[in-house]
Amino acid sequence: MEIKVLGPGCANCTKMEELAKQAVRELGIEAKIEKITDMREIMKFTMSTPGLVVNGKLKYSGKPLPSLDKVKELIKAES
Repeated sequence: MEIKVLGPGCANCTKMEELAKQAVRELGIEAKIEKITDMREIMKFTMSTPGLVVNGKLKYSGKPLPSLDKVKELIKAES
């Protein structure tokens, strides 16, 4: 599984990365988590950050940040 966290490095983007890592740990899923900070790359998926891409599909973008349970649900749906 490939997970991309989209964001330029703001506090919310950092929190989204932490949520993704925690969700993967708790679900016991093997995943490569990559932080994308390049705006050109981010804009291929969304104009709103932070974003969460799972296996090439945009699953979440913008504010407010999703809960840990929501992130787990989004990741689990693609596993």
